Amino acid sequence: MLDAATYTPRLKAVYASKIRAALKEEFGYKNDMMIPRLDKIVLNIGAGAEAVRDSKKAKSAADDLTAIAGQKAVITKAKKSIAGFRVREDMPLGAKVTLRGDRMYEFLDRLITIAMPRIRDFRGVNGKSFDGRGNYAMGMKEHIVFPEINFDKVDEVWGLDIVICTTAKTDAEAKALLKHFNMPFTS
Repeated sequence: MLDAATYTPRLKAVYASKIRAALKEEFGYKNDMMIPRLDKIVLNIGAGAEAVRDSKKAKSAADDLTAIAGQKAVITKAKKSIAGFRVREDMPLGAKVTLRGDRMYEFLDRLITIAMPRIRDFRGVNGKSFDGRGNYAMGMKEHIVFPEINFDKVDEVWGLDIVICTTAKTDAEAKALLKHFNMPFTS
């Protein structure tokens, strides 16, 4: 049985033992605090038109996101009313969750080693999806690639947005950090 006080996620241990030294050598950082690290991972499901027709869809999306993240998801609500989309203010439209610390490393490990290989016709993720400040954003068409989701009990297949925030100052530093975590970039 694992002892919670001494348990360290696998990727966190790899980062501390190998990745930090490799990045320090690669970019020539003078101070250890300059070495980029993961800050947070934000997961988002937008239920959209389905949530407008049925308000229980946002709750279903939040439950699925809670299972994937291992942390309670927050239901997102509309800020403004938009008549053309039949959206009223404070209407539930999706769910989001922000992961930090050990849960963040555990999720990244499951994403790279388990979920991505299960994606149909997967060739790798786009290496140009950085925002210019060291953050990486990607989307998944189906949330059912995660092992926590029971395929038989899924009533709706959701798309999933994943944003990986790092402390890197440039895209090159962030890409090098994620490459060391074995993120499968295509370019």
